Amino acid sequence: MLKRVVVTGLGSVTPFGVGHRTLFDALVAGKSAVSLVSSFDTSEFKTKIAAEIKNFDPDPYFPKSETRRMDRFTQFASVAAKDAILDAKIDLNHLDKNRAGIVLGSGFGGIMTTLEQHKILLERGAKRVSPMCVPMMIPNMAAGTLAILFGLRGPNETVCTACASSSHAIAAAFRMIQNGKADIMICGGSEAPVNPLIVAAFSSMNALSKRNDEPEKASRPFDKDRDGFVLGEGAGILVLESLEHAKARKAYTYAEIAGAGSSTDAFHITSPDPDGSGAKSAMRAALADAAITPDEISAVTAHGTGTIANDVTETKALKAVFGEHAYKIPINSIKSMLGHALGAAAALEAVSAVSSIVEGIIPPTINLENHDPECDLDYVPNTARKAYLKYVMTDSFGFGGQNSVLIFKSVNN
Repeated sequence: MLKRVVVTGLGSVTPFGVGHRTLFDALVAGKSAVSLVSSFDTSEFKTKIAAEIKNFDPDPYFPKSETRRMDRFTQFASVAAKDAILDAKIDLNHLDKNRAGIVLGSGFGGIMTTLEQHKILLERGAKRVSPMCVPMMIPNMAAGTLAILFGLRGPNETVCTACASSSHAIAAAFRMIQNGKADIMICGGSEAPVNPLIVAAFSSMNALSKRNDEPEKASRPFDKDRDGFVLGEGAGILVLESLEHAKARKAYTYAEIAGAGSSTDAFHITSPDPDGSGAKSAMRAALADAAITPDEISAVTAHGTGTIANDVTETKALKAVFGEHAYKIPINSIKSMLGHALGAAAALEAVSAVSSIVEGIIPPTINLENHDPECDLDYVPNTARKAYLKYVMTDSFGFGGQNSVLIFKSVNN
């Protein structure tokens, strides 16, 4: 028999600070984390803005001897995971660590280390490249590091499916517990992509907003005047447990994972299938897995990137899956405030969705001033909304047409 899986801890690192409560309070208030990039000279770049984490210091959370051996994305993951474990009130000294594991997602992994060490190679020669270069740059090192930091010896995996990475990671952790392979899993994602190469690369694709004079208004999901997404960074972590394990230790339970679904567009390496076939398939798979009908969904946390193609395609998919009910569902995009944290985005959206269920309030989609006629659903424009939420769906769609959808359920039903 499949085990029920619940969320017992939440953690995050974002431009708003450390902690899921700090994050959710800022989202509900409609605050924008987007500003001019401060970490490098953007004078030659078309895009000069990002939702950048400034003045981040991991040293209060871990010894400096540990953090100096971590890439920035691993630092984000480590701090967010410690925050989530503390939030879940897990006693690591009385935990069966062979039954506790980690699944994380990341799109680029240790890209900062890769760029720094490549520069050293070119400017100072091969002998000056750090012996820590490889273990700091490889994408699985955040998950590996967390296992070492917390002594968790259960399943340990890393998922790389672009912007769907951390949604797939949460789904994988969910399945492990559901199938009895683990009792408790730390899952989510981390990304640190605000650097010259990534900004230049996305700029060359004309994927980024160039609204440099009004950074806080640049990320505009579903708005007629959107001109691309805003790059973000950070980490989101969830602690998942079997319901019986959570009950045995008298843990506070935020929500239950009711279902997960995935699919592939098999259409294009960067563009979504215009008719939304892959997105529709993933949504329907998640609904079937949760054994619920579309009209039972209370709200949707959208992928909502603010690109021309994504917002229209996601809207088409929602209409196809939900029919007339699509017009009754509140749909929000926190990327309007956090930017797009790529491999970490879905995990941050999961943290927000679970918080919404608990608090009974949906963060807004800010900067939605002029509706795109093709995006005519209820996107919770500009102001948070109180709501009773039983089931919340989160959408995540990545380059390569890789799609993942999660459904969270209130435990008060």
